[in-house]
Amino acid sequence: MDVRPFAKTNAILPRIGQGTWEFPEAGARLREAMDALRRGIALGMNHIDTAEMYGAGRVEEIVGDALAGLKRSDVFLTSKVLPSNASFKKTIAACERSLRRLRTDYLDLYLLHWPGSLPISETMAAMEQLVDDGKVRFVGVSNFDVEELEEARTALRRAPLVCNQVLYHLRERGIEERLLPFCKTRDIAVVAYTPFGRGRFASTAAHADGVLEKVADRHGKTVRQVILNFLTRDPNVFTIPKAAHIAHVEENAGAAGWELNADDVRRIDEAFPIIYRGALATL
Repeated sequence: MDVRPFAKTNAILPRIGQGTWEFPEAGARLREAMDALRRGIALGMNHIDTAEMYGAGRVEEIVGDALAGLKRSDVFLTSKVLPSNASFKKTIAACERSLRRLRTDYLDLYLLHWPGSLPISETMAAMEQLVDDGKVRFVGVSNFDVEELEEARTALRRAPLVCNQVLYHLRERGIEERLLPFCKTRDIAVVAYTPFGRGRFASTAAHADGVLEKVADRHGKTVRQVILNFLTRDPNVFTIPKAAHIAHVEENAGAAGWELNADDVRRIDEAFPIIYRGALATL
């Protein structure tokens, strides 16, 4: 698995990690999904992303179960606080609840899930307190556009803002216009969620005259692997696809360890052009 420096931290993360949004919560599907999560870690996809919102905390519990028995330092664990819990005291309390559900003493990365109505200065002060207390290693945000990101960044006094997690797939490339360049100049990592656009590339018709299939055939890869490789071609970008089946995890892992050539990138660029909508896209 390809690894890269993660912004202004001492962490080296895989190009492709694992998300847990809409993770199965019971039955045989849950058991398979937990096996898939562990298989991904074994393949080097050890950046695991979750949130207190997912399953109202249930998914954090599942992740804690899946990680039981693994060496904690072998996993880079991310969770998120809801904007409604983002006051100073509530951020601290939310993090402590997440830690209990995940059965760990610390989070590697803690994010504000999206901008809310509470003062960002309060949230960032709580984040820094969590860093000081050893409960969080690094601080970031999710779904922040340039202006909001700068406000969060400047609100921090002792800890750097290291990450912005955003929607990014071939039909939503708007971050490449303003947000990605902004993050690169300030050494803020971009973590892409929903890289397959919630099934928007499931049919040949969605692949813009078969460009993705042609590129995949040329490299002996799958369309999904081409998509992940393209989205993470910039060394400042990481991605966290969810996969609830071992076969899908193994396919995702195969998106790393090789590179698209300039002609591949040009063809995909032409087939899936950047459409800047003037605002950050979210789900």
